[in-house]
Amino acid sequence: MPVVCRPQSVGRVWLRSTDPTEALNIQTNYLTSEYDMSVLLAGFKLGREIVQTKAFDDIRGKEIIPGPERGDDVEKLRTYIKETCITDWHPSGTCKMGLDNMAVVDASLRVYGVDGLRVVDASIMPSVVSGNLQASIYMIGEKAADMIAQNA
Repeated sequence: MPVVCRPQSVGRVWLRSTDPTEALNIQTNYLTSEYDMSVLLAGFKLGREIVQTKAFDDIRGKEIIPGPERGDDVEKLRTYIKETCITDWHPSGTCKMGLDNMAVVDASLRVYGVDGLRVVDASIMPSVVSGNLQASIYMIGEKAADMIAQNA
């Protein structure tokens, strides 16, 4: 299964009300960027090419996903991708750090317009990292602790 490590599609998260216990509105917008779809299509093509090499001759079975019935028909593959696309559960960027109009926190992780509040988690990442978020989150926490200790 191919994976888009650096997706270009951008979703949106916003409050439903002032009640902090109420669920958020989440609009994922998966595959709204043509780039993301092109990466997945190329991934399926490459995967098929790799499996057809000599190294797989003794273990190659019938293609299960996306299935031989879709062949190389791009529209059938696009439909399959849209119907089966899932997340790798590495959400980030909902409170991105930066200076643009989409930024929520500054370089010291302080929330713009709110005194005394910082965000210290994966949501401050301006873009998705290409691997597991865990190490990046540890480093965000370490850097935040240093900034808070230094009253920055």
